[in-house]
Amino acid sequence: MPEVKEFTFEVPAAFDRIRADKVVHHQYPDFTRSQIQRLFEAGLVWLDDEAILKNRKVRAGNSVTFRIPEEQPSDVIAVAIPLDVIYEDEHLIAVNKAPGMVVHPGIGTGRDTLVHALLHHCRNSLSTLGGAERPGIVHRLDKETSGVIVAAKSDDAFIGLSRMFAERTLKKEYLALVSGVPNLLSGSIRKSLGRHPVKGHKRAVVDKGRSARTDWKRVEVFDRHFALLRMRLHTGRTHQIRVHLADFGHPVLGDRLYGYKPKPIENNLVPRVMLHATCLEFIHPVTGGLLALEVALPEDFLTIIRELRNSDNP
Repeated sequence: MPEVKEFTFEVPAAFDRIRADKVVHHQYPDFTRSQIQRLFEAGLVWLDDEAILKNRKVRAGNSVTFRIPEEQPSDVIAVAIPLDVIYEDEHLIAVNKAPGMVVHPGIGTGRDTLVHALLHHCRNSLSTLGGAERPGIVHRLDKETSGVIVAAKSDDAFIGLSRMFAERTLKKEYLALVSGVPNLLSGSIRKSLGRHPVKGHKRAVVDKGRSARTDWKRVEVFDRHFALLRMRLHTGRTHQIRVHLADFGHPVLGDRLYGYKPKPIENNLVPRVMLHATCLEFIHPVTGGLLALEVALPEDFLTIIRELRNSDNP
């Protein structure tokens, strides 16, 4: 039998509102407290789709997962795929991810993920604290989302970055083209998110979900039918922007999973979900310096904006 590397359990009723590290230790007493501490520090303990800190109070019925890093070498190989590197040092690397690129290997993926490309570019020098199949990965972008993503080369960087994402101390901004035009110039969407009650591959606004906050601001309006919005994320739930904007009545262009329906004016120009991670700002986990990483919109995004401006001014 192969050694189990991932553990999942449901929080017992008696441990409602108890610290996550105490619950994990109670459920798995064979692991020492120091081992469990290192798992939390490395961002390897998850509640739903979010890495959590050891002092997070969990609720009865919550599903908690933790992973033990693989000791054997990974079978993920380095592949020479061009990358748009925007920052790199001995501890971490930041890339402007192209739309259509999957972040890490999984069911149905090929040898064309960001991980394959990073292994080649970094000469296999990536932290494996998060597991051998996902070296260096501390956060993700959806396949069709373009923009800034950071990966850890050293273990110190992996632990530091994982803590920042768990504590939400990074600044994350996105740009999105949406259907319709919000009446206000700016606003904040604060609605809890969880798995869709019927379609498990989707997320939805649910009463007993995880808290989520997306601040938005109108940047440009096109022909009263479309708008360019800038979003700042204060949480990092799966599909957060897409679900929040769809619930708001302004789905992201191209996002058929969450209610986008093309209008004749678009002339079938929308090639993907038009969402771009434009800015990621944080304190370097090792050197302590401020890193403000920002990337321009990709060409497919700019092409649609030009077309929408032309339709706005015939």
